[in-house]
Amino acid sequence: MNAVEGLAHWGAHPAYDHDPTEAEQEWLRRCREGRWLCLSWPERYGGRGLGPVEIAAVEEEFARAGVARPRLGMGETLVAPALLAHGTEEQRTRFLPSILSGQDVFCQGFSEPDAGSDLAGLRTSGSVDGDELVITGHKVWTSDAHKSTMIFTLCRTDPAVPRHRGISYVLVPMADNGITVMPLRQMGGTYGFNQVFFDKARAPLSNVIGGLNNGWRVAQTTLGAERGGGVTTQHLGYLQEWGTLLAVSRANGSSRHPLIRQRMATAYAHVRIMEFSGLRMFSRLAETGTLGPAASINKLFWSEYHRDFGELAIEVLGLTATVLASEGVPAADLQRVFLESRARCIARGSSEIQRNIIAERVLGLPRDPAPRE
Repeated sequence: MNAVEGLAHWGAHPAYDHDPTEAEQEWLRRCREGRWLCLSWPERYGGRGLGPVEIAAVEEEFARAGVARPRLGMGETLVAPALLAHGTEEQRTRFLPSILSGQDVFCQGFSEPDAGSDLAGLRTSGSVDGDELVITGHKVWTSDAHKSTMIFTLCRTDPAVPRHRGISYVLVPMADNGITVMPLRQMGGTYGFNQVFFDKARAPLSNVIGGLNNGWRVAQTTLGAERGGGVTTQHLGYLQEWGTLLAVSRANGSSRHPLIRQRMATAYAHVRIMEFSGLRMFSRLAETGTLGPAASINKLFWSEYHRDFGELAIEVLGLTATVLASEGVPAADLQRVFLESRARCIARGSSEIQRNIIAERVLGLPRDPAPRE
């Protein structure tokens, strides 16, 4: 067994501003050395070229051993799928090894103050200057921007065409490049989110993925990867959280209350539904290679479950839930679930957007009327 002691993350979602421990850093080093990262990438880029069935088997073996398989952040999970689907060979050869080595750490520059779920309404502009793109604008809710060396962002490069067109997907260096990062403090006491200001930031045109004005199509690949997740193992973190809350409930006596017992049973049933739904989605992935609209159903289910679980956790904790350890100290784990889980109904595509996707693409209902420009 190569696992390092003290590895396990608490619950389904680490704190937004989680800093890797020494044990986690050592575990990442060992997994990188053993080529257990970026499993789906072709071997020539440092991966193993594994398919969905093989990756699911690896994930389940890691879970069986009680350890998480490390991820290389948004570089691995979001940028790499876009590069592999839409990038040139030169771009893949340049960026994928730097993601794998940890040289490049990416954050996502999509949402804006007036264009969150309405992503096509973005106003950040990109203008061509010789062989470079000059970017000016404002992004928000940018996770881990304060720790990143690169940002993959969407900017409007042709304002004269309909808004879903004329958008470009570009990889932008962050250091000494006219980019200002301003952390946003959250209720849980962490600073994982940020505002990002572009003041004539520059990126070579060779960093535009999929070509100029084709960024919307590339973004759909990224968003699909973001909503998919590890469908066969994602329930395990939620199950661990449930077990923690059960222990608290038994310790403080709230488990004797019939309504608390009923809600705990309902939460457990939802986690098992998540498990079986993941197996169903995996079957589709194995057959077709994509999750399709099922990714939206999955995202809607787990995010709204987690919001409800956070409310249950506060009720189980009782008055102790209203007290932080001390001023400036981040909230305890179950408190943090309540404070952070509400935002997960917005992150990765809001619940309203997911319902629209399900209604139109799964149920075949009429599209919403287009708003007047």
